[in-house]
Amino acid sequence: MERGREGIDPMRGYYDDRIVALSSRLVVPFIQLFALYVVFHGHYSPGGGFQGGAMLAASFLLIRLSVGSDGAQLQFRKGWGTPGSSIGTLIYLVTGLSTLLLGGYFLDYSQLPLGMGESETRSMGILIVEIGVAVAVACTLTAIYDDLVGEEGRRGSPHDA
Repeated sequence: MERGREGIDPMRGYYDDRIVALSSRLVVPFIQLFALYVVFHGHYSPGGGFQGGAMLAASFLLIRLSVGSDGAQLQFRKGWGTPGSSIGTLIYLVTGLSTLLLGGYFLDYSQLPLGMGESETRSMGILIVEIGVAVAVACTLTAIYDDLVGEEGRRGSPHDA
């Protein structure tokens, strides 16, 4: 099978190289682990939901770019982007509204009924919000990529025909 100008296989729509695919598959779990570390330690140190979500999305996109969209469906399906973004936003909104309904300000974490001390409750509330932000960012960025690539990514460039 003949490849396009940049080494892209026009039938698959991605760069078909075993070394790139293997390297990506080896690196992605470490990227995801570090992204989760950033999310879960964002309320203690610099970082948090946005940075961790962007790293998760980068790991999903690395797999899409190295092995193609069809192979990446095992890790993060194309249809999960919009529902995942909505779930992440809903986590953030429900946390904020629950504190508002319990007599505090929006995102006043000390109002959450978690049955812990005030500092632990605040820490847990921040973690809940950071998880929601990470889910929303990771899913939104992946959905944007999937929408931009669309079906043309599989068929190759329209100029190749």
